[in-house]
Amino acid sequence: MKKLSSALLALALIPASQSLIAQDKHLTIGTNNWAENIAVANMWKILLEEEYGYDIELSNVSKNALYTAMAQGDIDISMEIWLPITDQPFLEPYEDDLAVHDAWYHGTGLGLVVPSYVDIDTIPELTERADAFEYQGRPAILGIDSGSAIAGLTDDAIEHYELPLSQVNSSEAAMMAAFDSAYVNEEFIVVTLWSPHWAFAEYDLKYLEDPQGIYGEDETIYWFSRGDFASDDPWLTEVLNGWHMDDDSLGGLMAVIEELGDPVEGARQWIDNHRDMVDEWLAVEVEAH
Repeated sequence: MKKLSSALLALALIPASQSLIAQDKHLTIGTNNWAENIAVANMWKILLEEEYGYDIELSNVSKNALYTAMAQGDIDISMEIWLPITDQPFLEPYEDDLAVHDAWYHGTGLGLVVPSYVDIDTIPELTERADAFEYQGRPAILGIDSGSAIAGLTDDAIEHYELPLSQVNSSEAAMMAAFDSAYVNEEFIVVTLWSPHWAFAEYDLKYLEDPQGIYGEDETIYWFSRGDFASDDPWLTEVLNGWHMDDDSLGGLMAVIEELGDPVEGARQWIDNHRDMVDEWLAVEVEAH
C-alpha cells in the first residue's frame, strides 16, 4: 500500500469535530465594561484566534445596543447574561431572535462585604458597631459611583435597616485602594461589592447577611447568541456550553488582569498557568447530523 502523502495524513488526523467549526471564522463578540466580561471576552479571543484561527472582533457597547445589534445579526455572541432577574428586561423584547445557552457561572453575589476578620455577620449588626467602621471621620459604607445599581441598593439598605452610616461614593479603584489599606492593617471596613470580582481571589472576604433581601437573590451567568449561531458553529457552541468557572478561577483571571493592567496580557498569562482547565473546555467532540 502506498504511503499517504503528508497532506492527506494531516487531514486524516483532524478530529471529526473540527470539521464542524464554522467555515467563516470571523466572529463579533459583544462586550461591556464589567471586569469579568472584559476578562472572559479577551480570554476567548486569545484562545480562538491563536489556537483555532478565528478572527475575533470585540465590540464594546451599551446593554441596549448589544441586544439590538445581536438580534439584527451584527453581533454573534456575548459571554454574559445574568438571569433570571437582572438582564431579563433587556432580553425580553428579543427572546424570539436570541438564544440563551448554558450557564458558565453559578451564584452571583451583590451586597455589603467585609474582611473575614470582622466579627459581625449581618447588615443589622452594623447599627450597634457603626463607630468601628469610621472612614474620614464618620461611620461609612464605601461604594462605587453614585449612578450605579449597587449604589442605589445601598441607599435602600441604609434606609430600610436604619443604619447610622452614610455611603461614600467614588470610583471602584478608589474604593478598593481604601479597602486594601484597611485590610493590610486589619482595620474594620465595609464596602459594596459583587461577585464575580477579582477581590474575592485576593482577599478573605464575606458578605453580610441581608435578611430583608434588599440586594436580591443569587443569579446565574449564561452566554448567549444570535438565534442561528448554534447551527452556524456547532463546535464552538459545544465548547462554550462546556465552559465553567468559579470564584477561584474567574477571580484569579481578573486578579492577574488587574495586576498587569492589561486584559490581553493578563488573560494570556492566566491561560498559560491554567492549561489543564482550558484544555478540558476545548476537548469536545461534536457529532455531525
